[in-house]
Amino acid sequence: MKIKNKFSILGFHSVNLILIIFYLYPGSILGCYLYNNCHIQPQITANFIISPDYWISSNHFYVFIFLSALGTLAYRNTKKIRYLNIYLFLLSIVLELFHLVIPNRGFEWSDLFGNILGLIFVIIIYKGKNRYA
Repeated sequence: MKIKNKFSILGFHSVNLILIIFYLYPGSILGCYLYNNCHIQPQITANFIISPDYWISSNHFYVFIFLSALGTLAYRNTKKIRYLNIYLFLLSIVLELFHLVIPNRGFEWSDLFGNILGLIFVIIIYKGKNRYA
């Protein structure tokens, strides 16, 4: 295994661990740091509105694009890419379900859809690149 690939795998696993810590923290780590208020969640961009009653979390979409892209780059051209996608899909569901029991957090369908759509976005790009490259 090349050193460059070892660093990308280490980077993916590091970001994955940080994401899990941020998800399981009872409150907002970034809100504590940026606003001195652990109950405020910073918003990167406005959520993607589907209708007045339904939206997709842009923060979750961006985070899972980033995590999925790192994982895809780390495990590209290996047989582990399929397991990576299954892992990320299950991770997105399990982490959001944990919000049902973590204090100061709440399960939201919009967050779950943001997670899954971020992953699907990267999978489509990866498969399209491999098909037409």
